Amino acid sequence: MKKTLNDYLKLPYRMEFVRDEAEGGYVVSFPDLPGCITCGESLTAAAANAEDAKKAWLEAALAEGLSIPEPNGLDEYSGQFKLRIPKSLHRSLAEHSRQEGISMNQYCVYLLSRNDALFHRG
Repeated sequence: MKKTLNDYLKLPYRMEFVRDEAEGGYVVSFPDLPGCITCGESLTAAAANAEDAKKAWLEAALAEGLSIPEPNGLDEYSGQFKLRIPKSLHRSLAEHSRQEGISMNQYCVYLLSRNDALFHRG
């Protein structure tokens, strides 16, 4: 059975956030959806724009009859891990996430994604 837009929107496509040092704000991409990229002035705006960009990318691919890749190899990962950190770092992360208007979990995902992307650039 052919997947619908809603079927694809429910799939866990990975977002990568990178701080745009030159222009300010954040750039967001979906590595499994080539060319699906957007930006936003804050993490919250970038994440919201990313969801809109993903939906538009998927709609265009479906309309053109293009093959849409599924998220790459995520079945073996739960998306959760425990991490013990110093209390001072916990406080700092909580304060920064509050300043951005997002949960500490979202903020940590942003930081990990950004640093992982920077590390793998080369």
